[in-house]
Amino acid sequence: MKNKFVILASALLISAAGFAQKDQIKAAEKALKGGNPAEAVNQLKQAEGVIANATDAEKAQYNFVKGNAFKELAVKKIEVSKNLSAAAKAYQEVLTVEKVSGKSKYSEESKVALASVKSQMIDAAVEEGKKNNNKLAADLLYTVYELDKTDSEKLYYAASYAVTDKDYDRALSYYEELKKSGYSGEGTNYYAKNAISDQEEYFGNNAAAKTDRDNKVRLKLYSASRDEKVASKKGEIYKNIALILIQKGKTDEAKAALAQARTENPDDVSLIMAEANIFLELKDYENYKKSVDQVLAKNPNDADLLYNLGVISSKTDTKTAEDYYKRAIAIKPDYTNAYLNLAIMKLDGEKKLIDEMNKLGTSEKDNKRYEVLKKQRNDLFTSAIPYLEKAFELDPKNADVGTTLMNVYGALEMTDKKKALKAKLGK
Repeated sequence: MKNKFVILASALLISAAGFAQKDQIKAAEKALKGGNPAEAVNQLKQAEGVIANATDAEKAQYNFVKGNAFKELAVKKIEVSKNLSAAAKAYQEVLTVEKVSGKSKYSEESKVALASVKSQMIDAAVEEGKKNNNKLAADLLYTVYELDKTDSEKLYYAASYAVTDKDYDRALSYYEELKKSGYSGEGTNYYAKNAISDQEEYFGNNAAAKTDRDNKVRLKLYSASRDEKVASKKGEIYKNIALILIQKGKTDEAKAALAQARTENPDDVSLIMAEANIFLELKDYENYKKSVDQVLAKNPNDADLLYNLGVISSKTDTKTAEDYYKRAIAIKPDYTNAYLNLAIMKLDGEKKLIDEMNKLGTSEKDNKRYEVLKKQRNDLFTSAIPYLEKAFELDPKNADVGTTLMNVYGALEMTDKKKALKAKLGK
């Protein structure tokens, strides 16, 4: 008889807890309707301890309301990144619970809300990255990836933010996961020009994006459709794995990782480029040249390839880098970034000249040296002008290029050109 009383008491406790959690969910819903998501979250927290014992229907309702509460906090700009992540996880839990139970009372609304929250999380990650909150940016994108592990692109960018944050262990684990999944990032981006704004818009990089873009062009809502091929990211992934391993003093492992990648993908130019980059990092110039020769033998007239070789070579050999950039321009005369990088290489020498000029005194010898250095600086500026002018001609909306060109005109006392450009820039 005593045992029966104990069981009855336990049942009463569970029943009471069930009523309490229902009351708290209702209170949370009421707080949300009243525009108080913080109070809604507070009510739901009181039910956390017993929700595991709730029915599937109550769990779905609880997580749906929880998702809405965190989403509303984000809308109110309260800890946006943290609350978007919490909202996404709650909506995902709704889908998981209702899939198992075979019911779908909240699933459709949760799918729509989850898609919206994921989009906001990606935007938030970009904003956090701009503010150098790279850890938070990586957290957000990794959460998006966890919600849909077929979306490896988000894991790739999470790894990039982890590298920027100097969290190399985290970055390495993400890159290893990408390597294991076989992700390459190769594909096509789809663009078209909006008929109302006359601005080109990005539609995405999958079959659904292409269909959406093509349908809107057919309806004359958009025009000037454009497809942009996206190169394989495998080379960059393996290169970054190797660079992290080198930093950890594991040079042999780094070389082995790239060698394995080359064996598995012998015709992937991005991997040969990655290998060249590693040889350059290790100051193994003989093997670096061999890798470069292999790349050029495969694609002698590839402007992007020559440009990338210019970027790599600029770290140690500016003369060779300049040659690669010029060869890229010869193939692709409107290669804005090649002109820009040529200008940057020319202007890079200014700091050294300025530092020496600032250290000079007022003696006759120092004054003569000052004039020599001043001429060298002017020659340096003069040599950069054609590249800056061409870059600005090709990309007139690039304010940084315009400002740099205007400052160069000013330094060379080219007053008329400076005034004309200043007016064009609206300064």
